Amino acid sequence: MTKNTLFLAGIALISVISGCSDKYLKLSKKYSPVTSDGRPNYAELSSWAAHPAKWDPSDSIPKPLRSIKPDQMVDVFYIHPTTHTSKETASQLNGDLNDAYLNAKTDYSAMLYQASVFNAYARVYAPRYRQGHIQQFYATDTAKARQAFELAYADIRSAFLYYLEKENNSRPIIIAGHSQGALMCSLLLKEFFDGKPLQSKLVAAYVIGWPIRNDQFTTIPLCTTPTQTGCFCSWRTFKEGYEPPYKKKENGVSIGVTNPISWTTDTTFISRQQNIGSVLYKYNKIYKRTTDAQIDGGYVFTQKPRFPWSFLYRTSNYHAGDINLYYMNVRENVRVRVNSFRKR
Repeated sequence: MTKNTLFLAGIALISVISGCSDKYLKLSKKYSPVTSDGRPNYAELSSWAAHPAKWDPSDSIPKPLRSIKPDQMVDVFYIHPTTHTSKETASQLNGDLNDAYLNAKTDYSAMLYQASVFNAYARVYAPRYRQGHIQQFYATDTAKARQAFELAYADIRSAFLYYLEKENNSRPIIIAGHSQGALMCSLLLKEFFDGKPLQSKLVAAYVIGWPIRNDQFTTIPLCTTPTQTGCFCSWRTFKEGYEPPYKKKENGVSIGVTNPISWTTDTTFISRQQNIGSVLYKYNKIYKRTTDAQIDGGYVFTQKPRFPWSFLYRTSNYHAGDINLYYMNVRENVRVRVNSFRKR
């Protein structure tokens, strides 16, 4: 599968998961500038896509779950995936924090459909950051790509340092992110948690949609049970029988994979009957038993998801749905790990 085909497949899946992107243009009209000099100031709420001191889409709860009383005893520091994807802005290595459309897209896709999975059991902190453009993942100019992602991480690092100093107050922490956000998570975990005193505060890390080697961290292991704490979970989701284009490049590399239904690391097939719910294009609708899961190599494979209009799916790469296809299982596992951390 070519790069363009992969990209279009991802966009098609995103459109099913979070609805038509045209809505972001209307939503963008309510956004004010974030910064006067192009750099984030994390002392200002405008530099946070999600923060407990303001309402944002990460605070949304699917309608069937609204009777459940939140118990936010921990914090989640969540890093959003790439939303800087427009062909018109491909020449911009990094996203503009004052791009109202980009901010609306981030908030009403990633914050609403991903970060919200944590809000029953954690306060959500999610920094805006100068993310690298999606094309930088495929760039032949590796120096420029490295520059783009180094700037992105500099913002994440600055946000996390501010959070630690001003917001954390010794509370337990979940680190979470998807795709480019997961890449940033891996750097954050390595710098601040791996073999450091802060590791004692780590409930778990959900580092999703990005390959994490089993030996990437010295003292942070892969989660192998649903109740384990101080560990990381990671998976990438594809249709059964599909061969990811980067499989050859990763050949011989031991990639950490956790099954997002059973929360184990074995190759047992886990049926869709144990998938307690997906949140897709209708945020307030929970679709049950949509997707199964089985680990094979460095990936999670599933039969074609089943939900209304799923026959229109032509993609085999479910990257955009890594969290949404297992939304309720992730939400429940956060509860289990938080409670396990408390008992510990």
